[in-house]
Amino acid sequence: MQVDELTVPGAWSFTPRQFSDPRGVFLEWFKADALEQALGHRLQVAQANHSVSSRGTLRGVHFADVPPGQAKYVYCTRGAVLDVVVDIRVGSPTFGVSDSVLLDDVDRRGIYLSEGLGHAFLALTDDANVTYLCSTPYAPGREHGISPLDPDLALPWPGDVEPLLSDKDAAAPTLEQARADGLLPDHEQCLALYAGLRDGGTRAGGSGQ
Repeated sequence: MQVDELTVPGAWSFTPRQFSDPRGVFLEWFKADALEQALGHRLQVAQANHSVSSRGTLRGVHFADVPPGQAKYVYCTRGAVLDVVVDIRVGSPTFGVSDSVLLDDVDRRGIYLSEGLGHAFLALTDDANVTYLCSTPYAPGREHGISPLDPDLALPWPGDVEPLLSDKDAAAPTLEQARADGLLPDHEQCLALYAGLRDGGTRAGGSGQ
């Protein structure tokens, strides 16, 4: 499995080896040891989510309070989505920076994002199926959003796809509004959380996509 760290610290892409024969294809879409080597700790899976989206569906940018936050390992089982991670940790040297990974049923790569990072994806095909492993269970009171169409973020959504947002995501504040309202995770708190996880700490609480 090929592991690549993204421009946003705390996020990685994972590209599996695929084995094809006349029967079809076999691959290992998630490997705990490969993820642990990148993170320095194991992913404690508390919940697995699955979404089915029509072309143009735009979900996010979502994040959870830190602590405890919610880490995610995201994988597209069918179709294609453009997956985007945003550094929303106040005080981070890369605050406001984003990176994107094409998740599809061709290369079959996955993406991991640490607690405190923002996450969004845009369905590029009809019937796009996305599965994500979450480190903490869904907790509505800890979940927040940022507008995925915030012009200051300038996320790389393709111009030939008309975005379809939920009412909640459409009404989400900009990154600067969220910072002014004190909603965003603190970089130092996130670093302390990561260090605790590497030392064998535990998680609790969380958010949903």
